[in-house]
Amino acid sequence: MSAAETTKEAGALMTRAAWAAVAVASLLILLKTFAYIVTDSIAMMASLADSALDLFASSINLLAIHHSLTPADPEHRFGHGKAEPLAGLVQAAFIAGSVAFLSIESVSRLIAPHPIEQGWLALAIMGISIAVTLALVAVQQIAVRRTGSVAVGAERMHYLGDLLTNLGVVLGVVLSTQLHWLEADPVMGLGIAAVLTWSAWHVFRQSYDQLMDRELPDADRDRIKEIVLTNKEVRAMHDLRTRAAGIVTFIQLHIELDPKMTLTRAHQVSDEVEAAICAEFPRAEVIIHQDPLGAEMPSPLATH
Repeated sequence: MSAAETTKEAGALMTRAAWAAVAVASLLILLKTFAYIVTDSIAMMASLADSALDLFASSINLLAIHHSLTPADPEHRFGHGKAEPLAGLVQAAFIAGSVAFLSIESVSRLIAPHPIEQGWLALAIMGISIAVTLALVAVQQIAVRRTGSVAVGAERMHYLGDLLTNLGVVLGVVLSTQLHWLEADPVMGLGIAAVLTWSAWHVFRQSYDQLMDRELPDADRDRIKEIVLTNKEVRAMHDLRTRAAGIVTFIQLHIELDPKMTLTRAHQVSDEVEAAICAEFPRAEVIIHQDPLGAEMPSPLATH
């Protein structure tokens, strides 16, 4: 399968995962709105606010994924992959906003606690929410494993946080209705806020790294060097530079060849190296510069 076909298949999988997230968030908002009106639970309100933000973030994510898959054009030669980490930053910002809101409401309810009504209904709805969210996370995990998408990965982290949120709501409702510990409900709200804070930080760092063109992990860089130097006609390499934008990886490097090698053969060796790299990194765009051995010293940032 060619790189273009691999990217197209990955894009279709990412799009399906994004649509699934929008559908699940919409369903959960309807369920939790009804449950909050009936129960007046602060933990339920926290979960409802989180689902509302999920819908907004998932909608932005869907648009970002669609835009990131748009082919390169004369004004965007490297494609539109950075739309994904931009969407991740937006998600992180909205998660942080929900944390502030939930913390204020939880502290207020700690000061003036009151009982939860219709606890059985809240538990039934949260059971449905947990089942639906588990199914969505499974779909997102498949998409992340096959595509490496930052946007889908950010959503997956958020919905994993939602699972903990939903479990927290269940625990808060049980403690409040069965053991009459009224403070349990707002305490769960604060616990949910803490989980969301961790989720926001993780999404922010991952998105920030892509926007700032952070190098690939050392294991990937070492693998690239190993692949390049496996070719017996490559005497040395330097100036390895890598970055990621969405699901596409960009790899640039210099290879050093026999100075007596013909230009035609040098081009063939370069193509062989590029093919070997793309076999390991199917969605990579590789640029290779050929140097005669010993004719050019690497820059201070060079990596051998």
